[in-house]
Amino acid sequence: MAKDEGGLMIGRMLIGGEFVESEGGGWIETINPATEALIGRVPEGTAADVERAVAAATKAQKAWAALDMQARAGYLNRLGDAILERADELAELEAIDTGNTIGKMKADVEKSVERIRLAAGLAFEIKGQTIPATAKGLHMTLPTPYGIVGRIIPFNHPFGFAASRLASAIIPGNAIIIKPCETSPLSACVLGEIVTEILPAGVVNIVTGGPATGEAIVRHPKIKRIAFIGHAATGMAIQRAAADVAVKHVTLELGGKNPMIICPDADLDAASAAAVRGMNFAWQGQSCGSTSRLMLHEDVYDTVLPRVIEKISTMKAGDPLDPASDMGPMNSKMQYDKTMKYIDIAKADGATLAAGGKRPEGPEYEKGFWVEPTVFTDVTTDMRIAREEVFGPVLSVFKWREIDEVIEMANAIDLGLTASIWTRDLDLALRLTREVEAGYVWINGCGTHFRNVPHGGFKNSGTGREEGIDEILSYTEVKAVNIMAG
Repeated sequence: MAKDEGGLMIGRMLIGGEFVESEGGGWIETINPATEALIGRVPEGTAADVERAVAAATKAQKAWAALDMQARAGYLNRLGDAILERADELAELEAIDTGNTIGKMKADVEKSVERIRLAAGLAFEIKGQTIPATAKGLHMTLPTPYGIVGRIIPFNHPFGFAASRLASAIIPGNAIIIKPCETSPLSACVLGEIVTEILPAGVVNIVTGGPATGEAIVRHPKIKRIAFIGHAATGMAIQRAAADVAVKHVTLELGGKNPMIICPDADLDAASAAAVRGMNFAWQGQSCGSTSRLMLHEDVYDTVLPRVIEKISTMKAGDPLDPASDMGPMNSKMQYDKTMKYIDIAKADGATLAAGGKRPEGPEYEKGFWVEPTVFTDVTTDMRIAREEVFGPVLSVFKWREIDEVIEMANAIDLGLTASIWTRDLDLALRLTREVEAGYVWINGCGTHFRNVPHGGFKNSGTGREEGIDEILSYTEVKAVNIMAG
């Protein structure tokens, strides 16, 4: 990525294989959330830039779809290899742009390559069926690419989501337009550099910008397939905007206020460690899948809670580039302000602050968007801290006695992305799995996403499934073909 005379990184959009600036001439600044120092600029894309990207994608898509599947899979595998060659550079860039720690960002880059290779490996599963509808005719289905698809990326895993999700979109034969989040856009510009070395021009286009850029993608009549990861309210706005223009296929992986239910027979050492790990404090709680509602049976409450607080108290917030740091700052001032607001709301609603709840002390935390890992107890289901996604390092702890009670507690909100259940009782595990309203459930586990296991949410946590063959097939339309015999 180029730098100006002052050392600031200057990104460019990728449209039709060319690195370009915005037709409107605008720029978006991005800052290091640990220091609040300006680190770079990217173009502020406009509707005209989206139009350019659609034209480039349209030009490239038919030739891309006409390639043999083995050829498209080969392109993806070479893309994965090229990403790994720049993994260290990408991890460092992600750390200073997102605030996430460098070790986690290196893992994100590597995981994106795993998913790219998975998409290449699943390529020949994009297949239809033959149906014995008549005795003499041949009736079959043919998966068909949409053509041009759009993907809007969140700030928490910007490279990981952009790189891995483009693979699922293009392997069936689509071309894609990606918009990274405006608060962590730099790695997308490097992704553009890698893409130009591997893929035919126009198959992948990257348009940087703010909400107006995303809206232009959603509303473009030639983009009939939209995918988004982010907040539920934004997802609903995307559905409305898309429907204003055309009938579109929109999939959404949205927020979560996810329960971790610890039963009295659980392995308490493992469950206590999982309560911290599942909250994703290493990402400052900025993950849709964070198990931010910890539901402890009354028989284990006084055992597990102190262990959780002790583990949290040893976490070191520090420079995201330091491998010894356990967590970094929030991604932006907006996220910092939102988290501190929810902490104040929880106190006002009567929850008990058991740990954290403020900016860490010390001169190294005077600048940046730092929030201590925070725990609230005495939380009830009517409190906002129990019902609304904070997307920060804030854990709410509940106490329960009866199974029906905890099921009602878990299902009392309008979100349902993940759930973590800790018990050795198979019957109980199966009952909770069936009755807790969540799209991705762990039994005696948390946090890990498994290869080719569909990920997505119930209720307002989204629609559609990602991370495997379900995601790949969602980028196709089913064409029915009927060959009639004489």
